[in-house]
Amino acid sequence: MIATYIDEFIMFCAGLWMTSLGFGYLSWSRDSARKLLVVRHFRWLGPLLLAIATILAAAS
Repeated sequence: MIATYIDEFIMFCAGLWMTSLGFGYLSWSRDSARKLLVVRHFRWLGPLLLAIATILAAAS
């Protein structure tokens, strides 16, 4: 049971990190061409991961 909460906490933190990168609150790298290939998907992947972690926490 504790392992489940730890897993959900890690997912929540990863979702916060991805969201902050996607919306530009944190910087990924100085190479803007490489940044656009990866980080542009973080705008929807981060909130999705946050939602999944929240739903799993509520279900357990």
